[in-house]
Amino acid sequence: MKEQEWLENLVFIQDSREQRGFEFAGRKIEIAALPVGDYSIKGLHERPEISLERKSLDDLASSLSSGRSRFERELEKARNLCRYFSIIIEGSLDDIVKHKYRSEMQPKAIVQSLACYSVRFDIPIWFCGSRSYAERITESLLDKYAREFFKKYDLLIKG
Repeated sequence: MKEQEWLENLVFIQDSREQRGFEFAGRKIEIAALPVGDYSIKGLHERPEISLERKSLDDLASSLSSGRSRFERELEKARNLCRYFSIIIEGSLDDIVKHKYRSEMQPKAIVQSLACYSVRFDIPIWFCGSRSYAERITESLLDKYAREFFKKYDLLIKG
């Protein structure tokens, strides 16, 4: 199979627990229970090669305060399962600093928690500025990972 053909038939997986899923206009999406994260690629999702965790600012603040223990367990699980895992935030660092979320958690505590998790769990954190940019970054990361995976697989086949 050629790379372009494989990429054109790529199917994104959205976790069945995802509340406000991205639409990914023109893309194939299936709903399935992911072991970790919100988005992956079909065929690479059961023990995910890649998984991406989407967070609105309100969800992020909640995950870092009242849901902290559960969130840390999820990050640990992601580190152990995934070759690539990242957090996609539907807001900017400036939005956090300006407290544009409902939680009483202080902006400095959110920023410091994210810095700690990035180092502790080796997780890239993407501040996307808005929901639409978060969707674009998520799609781009899934596409880039798929392309790199195909190249690696193709090299193994060709030997």
